[in-house]
Amino acid sequence: MSKIEEYILSHIDAEPEVLKKIDRDAHVKLLQGNMTSGHLQGRFLKMITQMIRPKRVLEIGTFVGYSALCFAEGLVEGSELHTIEIDDELEDRIRNNFAQSEHGNKIILHIGDALDILSRFPDESFDLAFLDADKEDYCLHYEDTLPKIRKGGFILVDNTLWYGKVIEEVKSNDWATQAILDFNRKLADDDRVEKVILPLRDGLTLIRKK
Repeated sequence: MSKIEEYILSHIDAEPEVLKKIDRDAHVKLLQGNMTSGHLQGRFLKMITQMIRPKRVLEIGTFVGYSALCFAEGLVEGSELHTIEIDDELEDRIRNNFAQSEHGNKIILHIGDALDILSRFPDESFDLAFLDADKEDYCLHYEDTLPKIRKGGFILVDNTLWYGKVIEEVKSNDWATQAILDFNRKLADDDRVEKVILPLRDGLTLIRKK
């Protein structure tokens, strides 16, 4: 962790203990534990949820449930979050993590392919969405998610700076980086939405549907 990161984390709201435990367990027990949103991004997700005040939130890519719990923390009572995870081997871990939090009851977990599950929801049925699943599916997930967002609603897309690789020469077999580049280019030309890339953590794009 850099000194500037240490400074930031020491001057923002503390990471809730339950999230700190979930993050630590993911790093210790899973090969890709760094996929959790973490302290800084987690506090941002909670705050932007409080700002937008959505009734229904959609998340694609649950992983261990850290980000879902951050969104849920920012939701008012009576609101709900639908989160989709394709890896069924994570289901027990996710449900256990949700059960540890007082906000877990606001979350509805779906296990399966996002493209199949999204088809079950009517158009304009969500106020806010978070895309954070396989990078090679970002364009597909975006196109399937956008109709589900009400006019004036928001989409957040994670990892859009992709370790800084978006400004480097792409290796021929680096499909993930190419997918991020394709998505960013597609979004830049999309006049259905307003968009801004925030240099938060690994890049977080905030999109508003016109």
